Amino acid sequence: MLGAVPARAEGTLRLTGVNIAGAEFGHNKMPGRHGTDYFYPSRTTIDYFVSKGLTTLRVPFRWERLQPALGGGLDQAELKLLDELVSYATSKGAEVILDVHNYAAYNKKPIGTPETPTDTLADLWKRISERYGKNDKVIFGLMNEPKGLPTETWLAAANAAVAAIRSTGAKNLILVPGNGWTGAHSWLSRGYGTPNAEAMLGVADPANNFAYEAHQYLDADFSGTKPQCRNEQIGVKALTAFTDWLRQHGKRGFLGEFGGGSDAVCLAALDGMLEFMAQNRDVWLGWTYWAAGPWPNNYFTSVQPSGGVDRPQMQILLRHIAP
Repeated sequence: MLGAVPARAEGTLRLTGVNIAGAEFGHNKMPGRHGTDYFYPSRTTIDYFVSKGLTTLRVPFRWERLQPALGGGLDQAELKLLDELVSYATSKGAEVILDVHNYAAYNKKPIGTPETPTDTLADLWKRISERYGKNDKVIFGLMNEPKGLPTETWLAAANAAVAAIRSTGAKNLILVPGNGWTGAHSWLSRGYGTPNAEAMLGVADPANNFAYEAHQYLDADFSGTKPQCRNEQIGVKALTAFTDWLRQHGKRGFLGEFGGGSDAVCLAALDGMLEFMAQNRDVWLGWTYWAAGPWPNNYFTSVQPSGGVDRPQMQILLRHIAP
């Protein structure tokens, strides 16, 4: 039986929001200077998206900044920034996804190597859950886009992290990504080793309150690096097999990143994909669009308002938000 996460209203998903990028910036400048090399979300940005009704905020940050030494304590200055973010955002009614934005590596050494043993992620998440596990508005995003390691290794690290979180008594929703950039379109692929569709069925959560986090961009190679989208149907096509897999196995999904340009084809593709998810709300919990935050003004997927004007993609998102 799945953990209880009810929909807020007929025809919508419960969790709808945006990624607010910035705290993961400056990966070549560690630890870097907050406000110069990297940025936690500003209160103005939080207020804007909450006022729009986009109240699920996925916040990327760097493992190396929060935990400067593997197995060591959390950095107090970085923790203070995270505390202030969580406190303010949740006080405004938002839910915050804490996203370790590291691609399953620490200092570019993949999990499962001698430099980054498999159990190091569990140590990090035990410390985070001891801090935030009593706040039911905090969601734990285990890792952004694992890559460069066997799927079996990633599964072992994810299960150890889930067990560590539950050992603290935390009951928070956990988002578990797959290997190979966790693409929905490639969930059944063997291009990165054992398919997520096979290996990730082994996720074990004593509280049974987790969802599989997939990402899905709409350009030709699904990388999110090009402003043109493949066609108007690409979002639905890319999510269909993953959605069927969720239903077949009685699992839940969450779309942690997706995005596209602002032309008519991309806007139609975004609209169709979000409608498809709403129609399949028995298996989809929700989504967070990529991205908001202090990007250059011409970043093509941005929904950060420019000169006080909403971006075209925002109008699509607002059609599908949870009331």
